[in-house]
Amino acid sequence: MALYQGGDDTMTLAEMRQQCAVKTAAEQPVKDSATTKAASEQVKPGLISQRLYNESRTQFEPFVITPHRMNYVLPVYSTNTINRLPYENVNGYQENLAEVEAKYQLSFKVPLLQEDLFIDGDALYFGFTLQAWWQIYADNISKPFRETNYQPELFYLAPLEWHPLGGNTAFVIGAEHQSNGRTQGLSRSWNRIYGQFLFEKNNFALSFRPWTRVSEDEKASPLDPKGDDNPDIEDYMGHFELGMLYQWHDMELMFQGRNNFSTHNGAIELGLTFPLWGKLRGYATAFNGYGESLIDYNHKQTRFGIGIALNDIL
Repeated sequence: MALYQGGDDTMTLAEMRQQCAVKTAAEQPVKDSATTKAASEQVKPGLISQRLYNESRTQFEPFVITPHRMNYVLPVYSTNTINRLPYENVNGYQENLAEVEAKYQLSFKVPLLQEDLFIDGDALYFGFTLQAWWQIYADNISKPFRETNYQPELFYLAPLEWHPLGGNTAFVIGAEHQSNGRTQGLSRSWNRIYGQFLFEKNNFALSFRPWTRVSEDEKASPLDPKGDDNPDIEDYMGHFELGMLYQWHDMELMFQGRNNFSTHNGAIELGLTFPLWGKLRGYATAFNGYGESLIDYNHKQTRFGIGIALNDIL
């Protein structure tokens, strides 16, 4: 996968990663082989390549936190139908939930190896993402956090020497856990093994991520703390996610879609980032479908939000 723009935009991912693994690029020359030269002449780095290259320059610095997914705050996040059913046994919640709330996401990743693992340019990461939905406008219930989702994951990324349409490709294999940290009737969680195919060309990037759920034992009773909290979650969350992104001037436009072909349930999400001031970006999003959060995995809704992002989608 020919990647990245540094001083030379014909460098491959393997060359860039090798160059940035040392303290300075000048301390270790990049490999120069006829094979990598011939491949790099046919392709140019795209959005994914540029991001990975920029991260590789600082990700081992002690005071640098590398973003994984987006980091953002949506002070205004509306829904056409708030999910009240799970809170029927929580005193005061069901009737007082507001249909406008705030949401934020914090996400980072840590590289686990400084050297290539199996092939030139590959990498192993630990990632963590936290999402929180805050009922900041619900005066009658003391503005609680309605839902919080925690998502640790371990994943391996590697480039491919395949350049369809003059673009670059890579693959990811990972395992992730996602839960809301609640108990009994409000508890939701699942574990997934996923694969991911990445394609980039110029200002366009595409991601296709299918997954399989790690099975869990059935609960002996609905209030049993052990066992599967949500055995039908794949009926609503689907079996794959398709993502596309296009960078236009200083803006990024994003599409994500999930689907289960058997139940025809899933979701569509649109996103837009745009410049504000300094490092801050504006972020607008729209969502329709199931699974906007774990507590809402089987609840269909339409949501709109606007706020501030600390980093772009890519």
